[in-house]
Amino acid sequence: MKHLVAILFVIALFTACEDEVVVKPSAQLRLEYEKGPYNRISTDCPYSFEINSQATLQKKGGCNMNVTYPGMKATLYLTYRPIQGNNLDSLLYDAQKLTYDHTIKANRILEQPRVDSINDVYGMLYMINGDAATQSQFYVTDSTKHFLVGSVYFEAAPNFDSIYPAVSYLREDVRTIMETLRWKEETP
Repeated sequence: MKHLVAILFVIALFTACEDEVVVKPSAQLRLEYEKGPYNRISTDCPYSFEINSQATLQKKGGCNMNVTYPGMKATLYLTYRPIQGNNLDSLLYDAQKLTYDHTIKANRILEQPRVDSINDVYGMLYMINGDAATQSQFYVTDSTKHFLVGSVYFEAAPNFDSIYPAVSYLREDVRTIMETLRWKEETP
């Protein structure tokens, strides 16, 4: 019996000295996007802005446009509405409602106001954190004639952790669009 205990002790001693097996976590792809130069777009619509050279612009009906980012499989949908009569309140309500409809899946919605009294551009950027369908929305207006709303959507499941690098990149592009937006002067 003593020999059996001694043998078990020796076996336990040798097996305890082995290196511990550690399972490595699966690697995550690190996505980095280069900032391209920005170019001013000009159309027959009553506004212009600068667009990232890595994006493409598709004009839709009226003055609605899509800014697509093929490398990220993302699209910024821009919808223009003229202010007519007293419809500014309803346009603002619709833009805010569109954003806050995502509170079901959003962890947090951050608001960043935009006030540019020199160029008559006022608006709000909404940054939606979480697994919502969109992670960035905004609107800009001059409060008298023009109203533009935009939303970023990805052609992928809204897994916020996975698409976060692209979300951050596109939020900067949306900021650039808001900062460079200019209303065109009307010709009499």
